[in-house]
Amino acid sequence: MQGILYEEPTIWLFLLVTVVMGGWLAWMTGRAIALTWKPQYQLVIYVLVLGLVVRFIHFALFQATLLTLHFYIVDTIVLMVFAFAGWRYNRARQMTTQYRWLFERAGPFGWKAREGVTIKAGIA
Repeated sequence: MQGILYEEPTIWLFLLVTVVMGGWLAWMTGRAIALTWKPQYQLVIYVLVLGLVVRFIHFALFQATLLTLHFYIVDTIVLMVFAFAGWRYNRARQMTTQYRWLFERAGPFGWKAREGVTIKAGIA
């Protein structure tokens, strides 16, 4: 896997910087976008910038290559997974707490209409 997912000598550096540190930052970015009711395309833009930050941390602390498209894409995909999971988790929590008379939780990442409630589609 070394050379495909990460370029550091051990996988532990990849897991520390990209998965733990970057994943936490991406989760919090997704949370912030969800809590402010902003659209998902803004989340994508923020995570693309966050991918550059994670590449810089790899470069500055562990002498990795700064400008490499391959590892930037790998880091950014991992960050996107965490960011969209954080967004969806917090959006589900929002929908079930702010509209509790309409929706109930359906797992950690989903919600459903309460029994007996009919949700009509919006006017397009």
